[in-house]
Amino acid sequence: MSELGLSGVNKPKKTPGHATKSHVVMAKEGEEYKLVRFGQQGVEGAGKNPTTAADKARKKSYYARHNAQGAPTTKLSAKFWSHKIKW
Repeated sequence: MSELGLSGVNKPKKTPGHATKSHVVMAKEGEEYKLVRFGQQGVEGAGKNPTTAADKARKKSYYARHNAQGAPTTKLSAKFWSHKIKW
C-alpha cells in the first residue's frame, strides 16, 4: 500500500499520474482484499447534487449505463467506488 501512497484500507486516493484511471483504493470486505482502480482520468462526475441540466443528464446517463440503481455491489468492485466517490 505504501508504494501507492494510500493512507489505509477503504480510503480512495486520486492518481493523477496514472494513464487511464483517476482513483485507486485498497478495498477490504470481510477477510478479502483487492486493489481497485476506477474512474476515467480527466473526467469529473456530476456530483451528488447536480445543479445544471447538463450535469443532471450526465448523472442520469451514468446511472443508466452502469445500472447504478440495480443490485448492490461489493466494496471490491470499481462500480461501488465510482458511485460513492465520483457520482
